Amino acid sequence: MGEAVSGSMAAPALSGTQAAILAAYAELIEEVGSDDVSFRLVARRAGIAERTVFRNYPTRVDLLLATAAWIDATVFAREESHSIFDIPLAIRDAMQRYDARPELAHVVAEAEMRGVNGAAPSSGRAHLERLLDAEVPSLDAAQRRAVVVALSHLDSAATWVTFRREFGMDRRDIADAAAWAAEAVLDGIRDRVAP
Repeated sequence: MGEAVSGSMAAPALSGTQAAILAAYAELIEEVGSDDVSFRLVARRAGIAERTVFRNYPTRVDLLLATAAWIDATVFAREESHSIFDIPLAIRDAMQRYDARPELAHVVAEAEMRGVNGAAPSSGRAHLERLLDAEVPSLDAAQRRAVVVALSHLDSAATWVTFRREFGMDRRDIADAAAWAAEAVLDGIRDRVAP
């Protein structure tokens, strides 16, 4: 299955200690929720001193954002799609995986909504643009931007949270709605595929 938009937050290269901290925090989030995890619990789970956690992640927000990027890059990592028209299947798969690990999906969504990347385009955006260049090069800039924006936002933990919380949708309905929306976006460009 392909990747619609790989990791909305790029995880930087980590030391072994940092990876242990983030993995420990992610495990604890699933066990007790993000609000109930102290630096002391993270340190104990990671097998390190509490001051080591603080040295690497001075604030709770630093730890949360780094963990969200790590979760997105590892737990919710996706393979690249080989065609722009495979994206709806990749989005369906992503929604089902978020639903299987809701506590972690909520953490990723919270970080996405905080705008972790700032102005830097996501790696997924670049992938979508490469696919469009190869398969639908005749799109003008406005059409291209609309397709990239729509597909980028459909493939996110924030979308999953919105469907779950605001609409009370279940796993199947979320996956169907997101895939259907992606198909609707792509229907408008199917007739423009390069030979």
